[in-house]
Amino acid sequence: MQLNIPELSLVVLIGASGSGKSTFAHKHFLATEIVSSDHCRGVVSDDENNQAATEDAFALLHFIVAKRLQAGRLTVVDATNVKPEDRRHLLQLAKEYHCLATAIVFDLPVQLCFDRNQERTAGTRNFGIHVVKRHSDNLRKSLRNLEREFRYVYRFSHPADVDQAEISRKPLWNNRRSEHGPFDIIGDIHGCASELELLLAQLGYEANNGEQQGFWDFPTYRHPLGRRVLFVGDLVDRGPRNLDAVKLVRNMTVAGSALCVCGNHEFKLLRYLRGKKVQINHGLDRTVAEIDGIPTAQQEAYRQELTAFLDGLLSHYVLDDGQLVIAHAGLKEEMHGRSSGVVRSFAMYGETTGEVDEFGLPVRANWAKNYRGAATVVYGHVPVLQAEWLNNSIDIDTGCVFGGKLTALRYPERQLVEIPAAQVYYEPIKPLGHLSGMTGQQQADDMLDLADVLGKRRIDTRLQPRITISAERSIAALEVLSRFAANPKWLIYLPPTMSPVATASLERYLEYPTQAFDYYRKQGIDRVICEEKHMGSRAVVIVGNSQAAIAKRFGIGDEGIGICYTRTGRRFFNDESLETEFLTRLQAALTSSDFWRKFDTDWVCLDCELMPWSAKAQELLQGQYAAVGAAARHGLAVANQLLQQTAARGIDVTTIQGQYQSRSQMADKYVAAYRQYCWPVESIDDLKLAPFHIMATEGGLHTNQNHQWHMEHIADLCRANPQLLLATQHRWVDLADESSVAAATNWWETMTTAGGEGMVVKPSEFTPIGANGLLQPAVKCRGPEYLRIIYGPEYDRPEYLTRLRQRSLNGKRSLALREFALGVEALERFVAQAPLRQVHECVFGVLALESEPIDPRL
Repeated sequence: MQLNIPELSLVVLIGASGSGKSTFAHKHFLATEIVSSDHCRGVVSDDENNQAATEDAFALLHFIVAKRLQAGRLTVVDATNVKPEDRRHLLQLAKEYHCLATAIVFDLPVQLCFDRNQERTAGTRNFGIHVVKRHSDNLRKSLRNLEREFRYVYRFSHPADVDQAEISRKPLWNNRRSEHGPFDIIGDIHGCASELELLLAQLGYEANNGEQQGFWDFPTYRHPLGRRVLFVGDLVDRGPRNLDAVKLVRNMTVAGSALCVCGNHEFKLLRYLRGKKVQINHGLDRTVAEIDGIPTAQQEAYRQELTAFLDGLLSHYVLDDGQLVIAHAGLKEEMHGRSSGVVRSFAMYGETTGEVDEFGLPVRANWAKNYRGAATVVYGHVPVLQAEWLNNSIDIDTGCVFGGKLTALRYPERQLVEIPAAQVYYEPIKPLGHLSGMTGQQQADDMLDLADVLGKRRIDTRLQPRITISAERSIAALEVLSRFAANPKWLIYLPPTMSPVATASLERYLEYPTQAFDYYRKQGIDRVICEEKHMGSRAVVIVGNSQAAIAKRFGIGDEGIGICYTRTGRRFFNDESLETEFLTRLQAALTSSDFWRKFDTDWVCLDCELMPWSAKAQELLQGQYAAVGAAARHGLAVANQLLQQTAARGIDVTTIQGQYQSRSQMADKYVAAYRQYCWPVESIDDLKLAPFHIMATEGGLHTNQNHQWHMEHIADLCRANPQLLLATQHRWVDLADESSVAAATNWWETMTTAGGEGMVVKPSEFTPIGANGLLQPAVKCRGPEYLRIIYGPEYDRPEYLTRLRQRSLNGKRSLALREFALGVEALERFVAQAPLRQVHECVFGVLALESEPIDPRL
């Protein structure tokens, strides 16, 4: 006996105790797929035969069943289930999670069941034959109604039937996960067959005549490269060539060059053809008129063939390993790949609020606004002026029959191809609307949901999978973003922290270039760039060629032509007029350097250093560095004066006097070191911006370019305004050439001796990948005097250096890699026009990681 069971099904075993349900289940199903009432009794009471625990056991059983069905897992319930009330809750769960219900009935002789119970090992239930007889009687009463309760019912009436049974798992009809495309998905046609033929031709499909006969004698379209069409339904009604549209689509589906889902207009036409009472309105009258125009002698046969085609249309398809879903009116994530009347209704009609608008039409709930699924959902049903992405879904019904366009989405390219309507074929009851200054996605992005960022999270990025953000770090990031950060729509990228080089072993140095070169050499890198480490603050600058461009791309209409923000997402400038002048000058430089044309963009995101450091860190300078320097110099001056007076009285304090004089010199060096980072900022002319990465432009993420590319294009930009923009000094180093390495080391020594901060060493490629994955994209090598600011005036005393050389860098290195991966991922998502919540997830992750307890001096 062959039992065909849907791949996603609730399988309910029904039979008396001893009928062999458990043995059958373990023979044909995975242990994890079976939910047994006996086992649940054991879980809650340590005794599978404890009938007093039955209520709790079934509560647990129902909970497990619900979780498995929610996850889309086939589930087998092993219990007697002989009474309707025993099955009612299970059937409700199947309905709630849109799963087909299958009954496997063990209608075996009572004596056989009783004998099997008697043969059970010691410690199991020992009850009389009357219990088994009661089970059997209840089962017999249920048999007549099981067909109403379950989609599939299989019945065993003899032990041999059970022994010979074979289980075959059948994919649901909507399961086309193994089909990967490429596809061309076409929106609502509504009888606009002429536009459809033009669109197919533009997509590269070729018409083949004479493949079908009779009613279906119409060209069949195929693509020479094997592409296939996915039709989202509503082929008929309102337009001039409704039956031609059906013929074209039907022939393509028969030929295997297309799939089609059922639209609400097809369903209404199907009911009409079956003689159901329907209202001949909303364009159905035009389709009916075409049918009535078929010669009488042929009409009945044509009606039957048309009915068979329409009846075979499914509610939706899941394709490309679950990454693509098509449905006429769209589909919520929990309904993907499911089968029920509710799913079919939603797929054809969508969801309404129960209200009607001023045109007398139902007000539709915008399910896509809250969609969070990973699958791309493509649909139609509601005509729009322009197809737009919203949370990885897109409505491609652009109202061709109303004088709009017929639109196709090329998948996986995500490109739109459109054919304008030749005329208005049908006046819409409700105008198609108008295009606002913001896309639907931008409007939806006005509200971010806490649930998308709070709690423990795991973020998958292209460069590093499964980056974990702990719940407590999420809280810390929320504090920063909610209280201090700029408008989240600006925050498309946060720069990562940077790991220092490994600790040097040279006598006077904590950091030295040798360790940076050794690190990359060991990773198989043969060429690196050494860039001057600027004495400023990290800044991200976004600027557009107009305010309209910013409004169009970022959905920000009233905050100027751009922004400059810090590593933690805060506005860099407190003075709005200063920021405006700064951005205006940068915009002018971009324009005069022909940047917008070269990159075919109207906005850019730059990773930069803004100088002086004091422009941002004035409070830190006054409250920490200046205070430490002043206190150290004053205290040591008094101590040295007292030591001089002591020496004048003939007391030998030479040793201690030398120590304090040395400490005074270190304090002076400390003050001199931080003062080099400070100059007064009274106007825009006192600022210097040093861009070093062109991170992204419209349609382009430039992390795939090497650092030479970045340096060359930035140099072009800096020449347009050398007063504001500073090109970063750099040296290329061949790690196999000792003279090249020595020259770079000498450059670093000269620069740091003169008071420079140090340098950043990067491999030639922006995203370096080694044998074990992502390498450090950059390491910093700081000069001795800059480290004095970081570690304190006396850090280079031998006893302190010895202690500092024990510093651990593993945490910092890991942090740098994770933040880099998240930053690149955020930009990739933004450039791909992902919802802001997906971009923000990565930006939020960078901020959360910043609160990890890692020594900030590293």
